[in-house]
Amino acid sequence: MIDIRPYATLGGADHGWLQAKHHFSFADYHDPDRMGWGALRVWNDDTIAPQEGFPPHPHRDMEIITYVRKGAITHADNLGNHGRTEAGDVQVMSAGTGIRHAEFNLEPDVTQIFQIWILPSARGGEPQWGSRPFPKGGRAGRLVALASGFPEDADALPIRTPARVLGATLKAGERCDYRLGAGRRAYLVPASGAVEIEGAVVNARDGAAISDTETLAIKALKDSEIVLVDVA
Repeated sequence: MIDIRPYATLGGADHGWLQAKHHFSFADYHDPDRMGWGALRVWNDDTIAPQEGFPPHPHRDMEIITYVRKGAITHADNLGNHGRTEAGDVQVMSAGTGIRHAEFNLEPDVTQIFQIWILPSARGGEPQWGSRPFPKGGRAGRLVALASGFPEDADALPIRTPARVLGATLKAGERCDYRLGAGRRAYLVPASGAVEIEGAVVNARDGAAISDTETLAIKALKDSEIVLVDVA
């Protein structure tokens, strides 16, 4: 089953400094039919103005993955972590028992991010933060685990839930497959380009909610950069 959620139908908000689109219910946007997808609770598509950002605020009991599409995001938290994550790279914050953080675009141009929240498999735990580069050349033509709760994904940033966040860059006409398996769900968003999945076209920044599929066949209709979340 594939449910396409066109970008134009997403919820959202215009905060001036922040242009936000929500694939699922978030903040003042509420749609009872879009409360999440399995353990995936939030997928926000945010555009942040230069020298603006989210001031310090708290989180707990959530795995928060930030995929930077354009520009860079600078993180600081009450644990003393500080870092800058550039386009194509990923940061992960395991909120655990509680963390207070700020995220700012300190760049001269807009920053665009996907912010992905996944429910942890258990509450609590020591909060943590990490960031690492994932060069696009290293995921050319194939899906690479960027964040994962599975031990076999040793090169991915760790998350505390049996899920994966994967990325790929595909040339037009190129295809890659992903074994999803019974009882799993996937949510795919092209950061750019357009892909076809079982005859359904998914354009840039559309969402595709996928289930009841053993193997997912993804074909690029244009040069594309895709992000895929695999959850229970």
